Amino acid sequence: MASVINPPVMKREIFGWAMYDFANSGYSTVVITTIFSAYFVAVVAGDSMENGTATLLWTVAVAISYALVVVSAPVLGAMADFSARKKLFLGFTTVGCVVFTALLATAGPADIWIAMLFIILSNVMFSSGENFIAAFLPEISPAHRMGRISAYGWTLGYFGGLLVLGVCLLYVQWAEGQGWTAERYVPGTMLIVAAAFALASLPTFIWLRERAIAQPHSGRIHYFKAGFSRLRYTFHHVRQFKDLFRFLITLMVYHCGINTVVVLAAVYAQQVMGFTTNDNIILILVVNITAAIGAFVFGLVEDRIGSKNTLIVTLLIWSAATTMAFFVEQRFWFWAVANLVGIAMGSSQSAGRAIVGLFSPPQRSGEFFGLWGLATKLAAIIGPVSYGIITHLTHGQHRLALLSTTLFFVAGLLLLTTVNEKRGREAAYAATVADSNV
Repeated sequence: MASVINPPVMKREIFGWAMYDFANSGYSTVVITTIFSAYFVAVVAGDSMENGTATLLWTVAVAISYALVVVSAPVLGAMADFSARKKLFLGFTTVGCVVFTALLATAGPADIWIAMLFIILSNVMFSSGENFIAAFLPEISPAHRMGRISAYGWTLGYFGGLLVLGVCLLYVQWAEGQGWTAERYVPGTMLIVAAAFALASLPTFIWLRERAIAQPHSGRIHYFKAGFSRLRYTFHHVRQFKDLFRFLITLMVYHCGINTVVVLAAVYAQQVMGFTTNDNIILILVVNITAAIGAFVFGLVEDRIGSKNTLIVTLLIWSAATTMAFFVEQRFWFWAVANLVGIAMGSSQSAGRAIVGLFSPPQRSGEFFGLWGLATKLAAIIGPVSYGIITHLTHGQHRLALLSTTLFFVAGLLLLTTVNEKRGREAAYAATVADSNV
């Protein structure tokens, strides 16, 4: 079996790992959440279709990208473990996301299929990269600090999204001052995101080390076969990791709600509250600040009260925020709800990643974080598409669609009560000891 080398982990290596969250957050913040999502619904597809249909097409494009990740993530994760090349896989997905994000700049009014193609390809690369960078967490962090280090990455990530979105805001304000319309200035924001991702990810590839050792083999290696074989082994030993699998199901359910908010926040603000592109950028800027604060504060609390208890608190906040959003009419109260979402978002995502890290033997982290990617991306299909279907069937009733996300958070909270954090950590330790004796 592969084992893990344990040279000292330097502070700059942890910083390099966290910088990837900083680097890729511009993509999720600007492309998926704020600018391109609203641009697609209002301009790319909106010029020729009614609002409900345009929203549905956006959710379908995002869902297809996540479906591809669902199919590929566990196998690619197992392949990365077997070959000890997580960093190589990470490099490939980073370059792919940068290139396809830049190509989004070519999509204008009525270029529906071009926009959908490049959203699918860029988001597949982005989401796969998330899995590979997360798989390094058990290698660089001891169990008692995993919650804090995971939160450090999320916090830095929100500041990265904040910085890129801030640059885009300045550009949009300048462009609007020149009399430019969205179809002229939105492509420029895609180039800003691509360039920022490429530059900010450099510390990751300079300082982050590959600690795993490739599994011994004889003859030619068939990585796909090895990946599927490893995955079959994992599913055959579900009982050994029952708390991990229970948590992955739990995570999938509540992430349906999180992904719906991430993918459709700007669309909701634009269609229901009457926000402009400029308003949306300012909204997400502020929410990124509260999300960074939430991730940092709950990260400190998490190592004291446990990741599970931290997650319970954040899911309660999520449930309250999405319920309140259904009733608010005034912008002031919508801003209050948005900042509640920000606090919950950073902490819930950080805690979820930390729990998977705690339940994963380090030598199989790529495989198990591939399963994490499968769960989160399957949720990213179910959640946004359910929202899109509801708005389509109700001819644009976004309030009702958003209220439905509360059910995901409540169901996730109930399922979380079945997960035993102590037992899950003990199973990961037992598997580590067993593999080291092989």
